[in-house]
Amino acid sequence: TEAQIANAFREAREENAILVIDEADSFLRDRKGATRQWEVTQVNEMLTQMERHQGFFIATTNLMEGLDAAALRRFDLKLRFDGLRTNQSLAVLQQHCAQLGWVVPAHAEATLARIPGLTLGDFAVALRQHRFAALADADALLAVLQAECALKTGQSRPIGFV
Repeated sequence: TEAQIANAFREAREENAILVIDEADSFLRDRKGATRQWEVTQVNEMLTQMERHQGFFIATTNLMEGLDAAALRRFDLKLRFDGLRTNQSLAVLQQHCAQLGWVVPAHAEATLARIPGLTLGDFAVALRQHRFAALADADALLAVLQAECALKTGQSRPIGFV
């Protein structure tokens, strides 16, 4: 793993590319909780490569609390992306309903306001489910969105980039 981490940074440098690592928490876990030596050396390699890297490096995670403190010091910018605001959720719902030929119910905005932490990913999951078991209308879509968000731990967990 350490060699692959080094190769990713080398390749980004050689190609003058932006390096993006999704779910970076798997490479940057707090070393205090490590139980195996490779867990420590993996984080150490990642930190070393981050320190040396002169190009753009973007890491994403939704588990900020589990990152090694030394990793956080190596990021110049930290951005947090929360769930959609109600007006954004309504706009996304309206767009999907228009594509599906559904009428947006009058209570949609109030329903969406009661769904904490709703994301575009939740809409994507609901619409993929629609491919397998057709939803009848916008109310059915709202019900799936509510169910998806109810499954989340912490309900308003942030998503985002570091």
